[in-house]
Amino acid sequence: MSDPMSKPALPKSRLARVAKGKRPQYFSDPATDKLLSMTLTLMEELSVTRERLDSLERLLASKQVLAQAELESWAPSAEAALERAAARTAYVERMMRAMHAELEEITRRGTPASDIDPLDAVGS
Repeated sequence: MSDPMSKPALPKSRLARVAKGKRPQYFSDPATDKLLSMTLTLMEELSVTRERLDSLERLLASKQVLAQAELESWAPSAEAALERAAARTAYVERMMRAMHAELEEITRRGTPASDIDPLDAVGS
C-alpha cells in the first residue's frame, strides 16, 4: 500500500547529448579542432571497450569458462574473419564520413584533392 502523503515519482530528465551554443575553437585551423574531437571520442570509446573486455575476461576466468591461454591462442574461423573484416570496414567508413563529405565538397568546388583515399590510408 502506498503512502498517500508521498510525492509521485518524477520522470527522469535526460540531458541533451549536444551542447548548445558555439563550440570553442582551440586551434587556428578548424580542421585540427575536428580531428582533436574525433581523437578524444575514439579514446573514450576505446577506454570503455577495454574496461568491458577486461570485465568479461575476468568473469569468464573466475567462472572457469575460459582460461587466458585459450583466449590468447584462439583464431577466428574463415567466416568469422570475413564478418570481422566487414564490420571493421563499416566502422572505418562511419569514422571517416565527415572527411569524405569534406573531400566531396572540395572536389565539387574544383579544388584539387589529395591522391590518397582516407580509407586506403587507414587500411583494412
